[in-house]
Amino acid sequence: MSESRSAGPAPAVKLDDRLESVLDAGPAKKLGEVFGIHAVEDLLRHYPHRYLTPGQPLGERAPADGTHVTVVGTVVSASLLQNRNGGKRLEVVLATDDQDVKATFFNGYKVQHNIKKGARMMMSGTVNWWPKDKPKNWSLSHPDYRTIGGDSDDLTERVRAGGALRGPVSVFDFPFVPVYPASAKMQSWDIAPAIKDVLDRLDPIADPIPAQVRAARGLIDLDTALRTIHFPETKDQVTAARDRLRFDEAAALALVMAVRKHEMADRAAEPCPPRTDGIAAAFDSRLPFELTAGQLEVAGDIAADLAQPHPMHRLLQGEVGSGKTIVALRAMLQAVDAGRQCALLAPTEVLAAQHFRSLRAMLGELGSGGELGAADPAARLVLVTGSMSVKAKREALLATVNGDAGIVIGTHALIQDNVEFFDLGLVVIDEQHRFGVEQRDALRAKARAGTTPHVLVMTATPIPRTIAMTLLGDLETSTLTELPRGRSPIESKVVPGKAYPKWVDRAWERIREEVDRGRQAYVVCSRIGDEPPKKGQEPETTAVVDLYEALGAGALAGLRVGLLHGRLPGDEKDTVMRAFAAGEIDVLVCTTVIEVGVDVPNATVMVIMDADRFGVSQLHQLRGRVGRGGHAGLCLMVTDANPAGQAMARLQEVADTSDGFQLALLDLRQRREGDILGAAQSGTTSTLRLLSLLDHLEVITEAQDFARAVVDADPALDRHPGLAAMMRAAIAEERLEYLAKG
Repeated sequence: MSESRSAGPAPAVKLDDRLESVLDAGPAKKLGEVFGIHAVEDLLRHYPHRYLTPGQPLGERAPADGTHVTVVGTVVSASLLQNRNGGKRLEVVLATDDQDVKATFFNGYKVQHNIKKGARMMMSGTVNWWPKDKPKNWSLSHPDYRTIGGDSDDLTERVRAGGALRGPVSVFDFPFVPVYPASAKMQSWDIAPAIKDVLDRLDPIADPIPAQVRAARGLIDLDTALRTIHFPETKDQVTAARDRLRFDEAAALALVMAVRKHEMADRAAEPCPPRTDGIAAAFDSRLPFELTAGQLEVAGDIAADLAQPHPMHRLLQGEVGSGKTIVALRAMLQAVDAGRQCALLAPTEVLAAQHFRSLRAMLGELGSGGELGAADPAARLVLVTGSMSVKAKREALLATVNGDAGIVIGTHALIQDNVEFFDLGLVVIDEQHRFGVEQRDALRAKARAGTTPHVLVMTATPIPRTIAMTLLGDLETSTLTELPRGRSPIESKVVPGKAYPKWVDRAWERIREEVDRGRQAYVVCSRIGDEPPKKGQEPETTAVVDLYEALGAGALAGLRVGLLHGRLPGDEKDTVMRAFAAGEIDVLVCTTVIEVGVDVPNATVMVIMDADRFGVSQLHQLRGRVGRGGHAGLCLMVTDANPAGQAMARLQEVADTSDGFQLALLDLRQRREGDILGAAQSGTTSTLRLLSLLDHLEVITEAQDFARAVVDADPALDRHPGLAAMMRAAIAEERLEYLAKG
């Protein structure tokens, strides 16, 4: 593997060794650049995602277009064909164990001497579905390839081996050939020899999990697991190695959460006990309706949390319109009664302004503190957004810093350095997935020195990271399951625009029909369209400014069509939303600024353009803007996605269910858990390799019990250095600060 290293016995290897001191410069550099693998332990925890064996099928019969796959099989045909431009291509059919896979080499004459009928080969490349308009078949375009077995040294990677395998050995000669997560820049067959080289020289690994714990759970030791996960000889060895390493992942994360929870419990927060003679009690007595049993139960849990001298960290989830806002308002009034201030953080100016108006309306004179004719007692509400006039913002900030404002509602503007609170006791975050941990922490840091404010985060569709944290025991969770009285069902349909353009025409007709009945509609686009186009590229999605003009002059001509997007001036956005709420606009063509919080009961139909460009959470939130009154809602999701692809399947699943939590689980299962210990919120970068937070709840529960017992007895893990190192291996040093903020 390393001809550049000096002759003689190769040096022993330890888990914390840097790869550049162990491998040749080329492979070490590639592993770092492509996969972020820099140390021996990083490399050994880059596990195979499957193995090639006799009888081993391809991982998926129909992998998604553009994905990178590795297949193994026997060449049944290799035909050199003439191209229209005069060149020649080699078309190969590779018989795998459950289907034939086609591969095309564009400069066929260069590779035809290497790819012969009857050869056993491994090919790795990008999936290409065709024809593009209605894909029916797929192939690999100019894949990398290797011959498996035989004596062709130039096509078979040779590595150093030890024990019974000493001497030149191909990594493809093992009964289970590991196939690793790879890329075009570094293939699986480049990774396998590097791992084999490292394992041959690796010192025995000390096991951080006590022997009695391993015995009780039937787990093998770490040294054996890390070796056999890469080059097993039996299926049982694969299972045993995965079980052990999966428990390690669960235990490492559970240790992180247990330590974090212990530290959170030690933080100080100002207690806010409920009062019977305050604004909260007066608000309850004036409500024109009764709270649901679920709302009362959740409100009781939150009230008890607020009364404690350590910070609440609770997730409030519930369907769109299930009453989360009124529960949060009661919590804020409890904090105001205790002499504390509250901050309500909203993701958009439209939503912040909507919250300000709706809370003032719900409170009436109880929310007019500081004004003539205010009730006694009464809370003062102020709004802080980036587009406010200098005079209005100055007045709001003054009321915030001197304590006159009990409830401060705002956008990211609340996080700015010039915003100071007199005594911040509770932070409420609406649609928490729209804010990063750093942003939330910047707001929490505005509490008095030595204290941490209580935190309540609200969402209708938890993002995967939130579900992951919840399953790992990091968040206390309350769920509102009852829909509010008077809410109408929402029917959702997927509209394949490219395949059936007349269906799109019918969508505009449905809007006209609803407007004729006195109703209103939304049309949502994924981008604004005032950005300059990229040179030589046509936009792939519909722009809101273009569609607004096209609909107003075409399909919706004669209707009152309004335009709303995030780059409009703040006062113009507010004017448009007020006009739509007042029924002065029939159809609002907009971006996702209306995703959350916008409440227009008369809106009954929504058309979402390029729906495949939106996440599951966004789609669910968007369609929740219709059907909020006494009339049924309709959501039409227009897409040009591949009818046989994953994007179309995802849209259909969204259309088939209205359960927000089930949709969150769908999102989690599709995107996986994401980087639950870092800032990333997609599955592309994950600390989880073998552990699924959906499929391995029993393992997680066992790991939680183990971690909590350890941390209860040794909070700093001083007596468990191996476990502390395992925890650090799961979470990079820079992420420890991130988690402390979360």
